[in-house]
Amino acid sequence: MPSRTVNAITAGLLLVLAVALVVQSGVLAPPLDPGDYENATVTVRDDNGTTLATVDVRIADTDRKRYVGLSETASLDPGEGMLFVHESAETRAYIMRNMSVPLDIVFVAPDGTITTIHHAPTEPGESGDELIKYRGRGKYVLEVPRGYANATGIDEGDSVEIPDTVG
Repeated sequence: MPSRTVNAITAGLLLVLAVALVVQSGVLAPPLDPGDYENATVTVRDDNGTTLATVDVRIADTDRKRYVGLSETASLDPGEGMLFVHESAETRAYIMRNMSVPLDIVFVAPDGTITTIHHAPTEPGESGDELIKYRGRGKYVLEVPRGYANATGIDEGDSVEIPDTVG
């Protein structure tokens, strides 16, 4: 009998933990609206200091905002995007979950240096397991319309100026 009680308590604790993880992930939360994000403008410069582009970004600085990303965005104009802000520089993988807009995915080091650029098409599917993982190292990830990096001359080694008010 005591082992059944322990098993029941263990099962109950696991259920509570699972519910807490689902709630924390934001899966059950209402959809995000563009007004839920802070906005900023980032500037991209080459190694000579020449301005290549400015991008008006929504800031994704929480787990939920980073998870949703631009997946609820119907379109992006040139010069619009999203800046994902992480606490530290790490190797990360981004996917095109529920995307209707193809993107350039730009990984940025803490000092603003662009480390990697991917040109990502939209993909069918919703699961992270079946989607291409675009990997790079950075504290920040800038997403802009696909082709924007090429059109503006943005390349690896260029610098993204991120306002001090952004993580």
